[in-house]
Amino acid sequence: MAEISATLVKTLREKTGAGMMDCKKALNEVNGDLEAAVDWLRKKGLAAASKKAGRVAAEGLVGVAGSGKSAAVVEINAETDFVARNPQFQSMVSQAAEVAASKEFSAEALLAAPFKGESPTIGEEITRLIAVIGENMNLRRVKHLSVSEGIVATYIHSASAPGLGRIGVLVALESSANDTAKLQELGKKLAMHVAAASPQALTVSEVDSAALERERTVLTDQARASGRPEEVIQKMVEGRIRKYYEEVVLLEQVYVVDGKTKISDVVDQTAKELGSPVKLVGFARFALGEGIEKVETDFAAEVQAQAKAVAH
Repeated sequence: MAEISATLVKTLREKTGAGMMDCKKALNEVNGDLEAAVDWLRKKGLAAASKKAGRVAAEGLVGVAGSGKSAAVVEINAETDFVARNPQFQSMVSQAAEVAASKEFSAEALLAAPFKGESPTIGEEITRLIAVIGENMNLRRVKHLSVSEGIVATYIHSASAPGLGRIGVLVALESSANDTAKLQELGKKLAMHVAAASPQALTVSEVDSAALERERTVLTDQARASGRPEEVIQKMVEGRIRKYYEEVVLLEQVYVVDGKTKISDVVDQTAKELGSPVKLVGFARFALGEGIEKVETDFAAEVQAQAKAVAH
């Protein structure tokens, strides 16, 4: 086997834009032949994938899977919503969610998990689809929830296929109650509430301390502007902080279904009906593309600019 120099690897990387390790592997596979290595990378879809890697992927699908005591939600992004209707892409996201539901994975570990299909792993299937479909894609995040007894409910909002859509929610309920159908009903309703209300924390103690301090500072400055005494200001701020908790903490939120009952009371009411304690122990909410900075383009202006360029 020919010796693969760092210079040769660097040359191949510059030529194809593929990753360093992929370039080294390609050169080893073809005994150091540079052009053959380029072809090897193209056949594997690695050269094409890397060239597309800089493009913003904020569309795609959120997938949920699971039953009984464990479930998972995954977000896999692509560049356009057109890909979300592609059967191969849908199948890949569904399988990724099903694998993720089996145990706790990091996103990196899930990419390395076996795939049932044309590719050996989920990550390699994503790479293959990048080459086939022609868009950048990436597995952005994954969340797994499980309980020792009880249920983990799942919900998809704006579903484009079973278990696939734009918002995916998990809700974990711990209970020794035998009526799992009643627990599932509660879990589904709470998941729908989470999809609509977008809580940031389960309990008051879990609220992000930095976010809370920022809120407190703003509220204090607003209260001081009223010119009232300091002791009055502090009471005003504490009252507004309680209101803040009602907005961002799931157990403190008002149930969107009836608009008056606190979520903690909804759970307690079901526990009374079941004759067994019920505890809401976790939730996850993935909204497709949230937090990804999208490049806003004026399509009409873009076409107009191109037309002018052609005219000149």
